[in-house]
Amino acid sequence: MDLGVIGQAAGMFAVTNVDDLVILALFFAHAGAAWKVVAGQYLGFAGILAVAVLGALGASLLPEAFRPWLGLIPLALGLKAAWSVWRGADSDDERAAAPGVFAVAGVTLANGGDNIGVYVPVFTVTDSLWLYMVVFLVLVGVWCLAGWFLASRQVVAKALARWGHVALPVVLILIGLLVLFSG
Repeated sequence: MDLGVIGQAAGMFAVTNVDDLVILALFFAHAGAAWKVVAGQYLGFAGILAVAVLGALGASLLPEAFRPWLGLIPLALGLKAAWSVWRGADSDDERAAAPGVFAVAGVTLANGGDNIGVYVPVFTVTDSLWLYMVVFLVLVGVWCLAGWFLASRQVVAKALARWGHVALPVVLILIGLLVLFSG
């Protein structure tokens, strides 16, 4: 097992899911049954992974010299998110109370555009796709635990809601530049 890849996968998961952690905390705070939130999160994230893997497989048909240019996707997403932060736009909409499995899955999938935009270029150039997927799926469980924990710690949840939107653009831009210059 390559610890470097595990670290990269864990870091990439964490930075692309900061916003999801806040949403999970909100879901857990309003959920009647925590298992619905966990099941919905796994279902939605499985959809994100499926789209990203299919996108990477399609992108792998591209000439090798073109693949690093896929870094423009997370770079553009990061710049767009930075522009929203700079303008003061609030893109986080709080979801309704008592979510079901499919509601959580739908929100997770809909909120996963930045994940897909980052994962496709990285999945295209990595030789350790399976390791990324295993790390991501393990971390979905960790994220669910963290979301549940945050749901009962309002001070922490407020801090994430306040600063998570600032960290996300920076990290997306860095990932985009890393993919661009990795080729």
